Amino acid sequence: MTIIQALILGIIQGLTELLPVSSSAHLAIFPWIFKWSEIPESFDIALHFGTLLAISLFFLKDWIGLIKGGWNQVVKKEKSTEGKIFWYIVIATIPTGILSLILDKLSDQIFPAGSNSYIIAIAVALIVMGIVLYIVDKKSKATTDYENLSFTQAILIGISQAIAAAFPGVSRSGITMTIARALKVDRESAAKYSFLLSTPVILAAVIFSLDAFEFSLAFLVGVLASFVVGIVVIKFLLEYLKKGSFKIFAMYRVIFGIVILALVFLR
Repeated sequence: MTIIQALILGIIQGLTELLPVSSSAHLAIFPWIFKWSEIPESFDIALHFGTLLAISLFFLKDWIGLIKGGWNQVVKKEKSTEGKIFWYIVIATIPTGILSLILDKLSDQIFPAGSNSYIIAIAVALIVMGIVLYIVDKKSKATTDYENLSFTQAILIGISQAIAAAFPGVSRSGITMTIARALKVDRESAAKYSFLLSTPVILAAVIFSLDAFEFSLAFLVGVLASFVVGIVVIKFLLEYLKKGSFKIFAMYRVIFGIVILALVFLR
């Protein structure tokens, strides 16, 4: 892996992990388009580590408040929004982690990485989920915000992350934001809760893959690029969703999926 490739992939990861467009799809498709060698799993996790740092830093105050609220709710019996959301995330993460491991292994058997079936599956998922995101976002009203998430809403949004492990190209942030909108959560709250939900899942993946890390200049460049771009993207999306919709991301998914299918058949 060259420094330029690492930089490009880091930028791609930072852009796509946090937008509802699927980072796994982009990290698979761009090397396929340019005929680069397959990305080592350790480097893929390293790129996710960069976006994990971005999420953790951007929401540092939120996480401090969540952890403190969760602790106080158990020890001091003090109820708070932070404590409620903390335990929602904890409860949702456990079944999500188990389901993700099972579905990820099944997905690898059905859609071997690098195969035509894998590329086509990514394209189809991009298109289908793009259409679903557009329809759901357009039709769903916003009657719930972050502070007033119910237990059912929080858990359903959290568990939906596992679907991203089953189908390449679905997108963890994409499916959680789609389900949140279907449950009538406003767009900005859907994005914020999605980001917070992804933190423990990505952290677990990084921890379990630490022994596979190969510390090199390319590794550091990829992590730094995904971190810096990730910070910018989080700030942009939360500001954009105060007035904007998910339409532009849905359209991008569909167009990108069609382009991929066209390239598959042309090749």
